[in-house]
Amino acid sequence: MNTRVAISDLFSREEITELTAKSDLHGGWAVFSTWAVIGGTFAAVASSWQYLPAWGKLLMCIAALVILAGRQLALAIIMHDASHQSLFKTKWLNDTFTDWLCARPIWNDLHKYRAHHMRHHSKTSTVDDPDLSLVAGFPTSKKSLMRKFMRDLTGVTGFKFAVGRVLMDIEKMEWTVSNDRRWISQEGKHWTDYPKAFLKNSGGAIATNAALFSALWAAGHPKLYALWVVAYLTPFPLFLRVRSMAEHAGMETSHSALTNTRTTKAGFLARALVAPINVNYHKEHHLMAAVPYFKLPKVHQMLRERGHVAEPPSYWQVLNQLSSQTD
Repeated sequence: MNTRVAISDLFSREEITELTAKSDLHGGWAVFSTWAVIGGTFAAVASSWQYLPAWGKLLMCIAALVILAGRQLALAIIMHDASHQSLFKTKWLNDTFTDWLCARPIWNDLHKYRAHHMRHHSKTSTVDDPDLSLVAGFPTSKKSLMRKFMRDLTGVTGFKFAVGRVLMDIEKMEWTVSNDRRWISQEGKHWTDYPKAFLKNSGGAIATNAALFSALWAAGHPKLYALWVVAYLTPFPLFLRVRSMAEHAGMETSHSALTNTRTTKAGFLARALVAPINVNYHKEHHLMAAVPYFKLPKVHQMLRERGHVAEPPSYWQVLNQLSSQTD
């Protein structure tokens, strides 16, 4: 099916009204539970550090980095849902509260992301899709995929992202979350314009990260902030890559979310690391982006029962499929 799907052909008007009803309670739970895990992770490291041998400290740090990166992705997904105005019923909670508690701590901007992401939804899988570069080149070989994963885990991808974000925030490069790079003319700019632009665009990220550092300092463990930074530069890019691959890589070029987007089965580990906040129900999300995260499983169940979608693959199956080419 290559034509765009009419939601009215899949659901009744009453069903659409029920499925798109938003909830401040569920939105608040998504934010609170994510930060509770982040706080609990820092607390676990702080409380057990002095009792652990060297190898135990190393394992604790690795576990903390993985958990924190998974929750950083959760913050990104919460921002994503807020960009669709589907996270909270109350506009201030959706736009301002989420921007400061979820987008800014991971060096993002809800309003810039919204403008970018709406183009992705309207142009999914076409040459005009701004996120196309995130999933280009698949399927590939297992060696090529492992090289990509190693660049993520060794911080190469994270470092490049950080440099790119600085260039965007000093307004030398257009803002994006994809791999595309579009330079902005610097004609007529004075050197003082760059730090001014950086403070204007990165001020929220600086303020929220300063608040996180201050909280850890007040708790007597300022060094733990390094875990937040290292998680952001290493496992976080890997989890982002897997999430992007699962959603659109290797899918058909079409105007139908039933064929250009993939839903993936997520167990506990996948939900903790690469599929938080029901983001694995991505086909359902693209079919009806106004559906809040806690109702996406119901949309999937209804589509399955009506024969519109098949049983989804697991993340391992998707990764195997997308790395099936021989060198």
